[in-house]
Amino acid sequence: MAFVAAFIAHAPDADPEVHRSVIDTGKYRLISVAVKDQEQALAVSRELVDKEGIHSVLLCPGFTHADVAAIAEAVGENVGVTVARGDGPSNRIAVQTIAREWGSR
Repeated sequence: MAFVAAFIAHAPDADPEVHRSVIDTGKYRLISVAVKDQEQALAVSRELVDKEGIHSVLLCPGFTHADVAAIAEAVGENVGVTVARGDGPSNRIAVQTIAREWGSR
């Protein structure tokens, strides 16, 4: 049986039905999905538990603590939830690039 993980990231123009991919080694299956907001993130999280049997969710740094808590509640206690966070310089680089490419949020 494979370990199944999901990576969920924000993008202002995301369509989770279109903007998703899968890497499957046989022992590890990674499903990545881009969402435009928290509502889509919750729906995708529930879908991935129900349809894919995910064991873990990794969220991009754009998720707030409240968002993370809501997703943890949505996926249940048998699915781990983590957030990809960087150090100060890494966060500044990401924020500057997103502001430049996406406009102010």
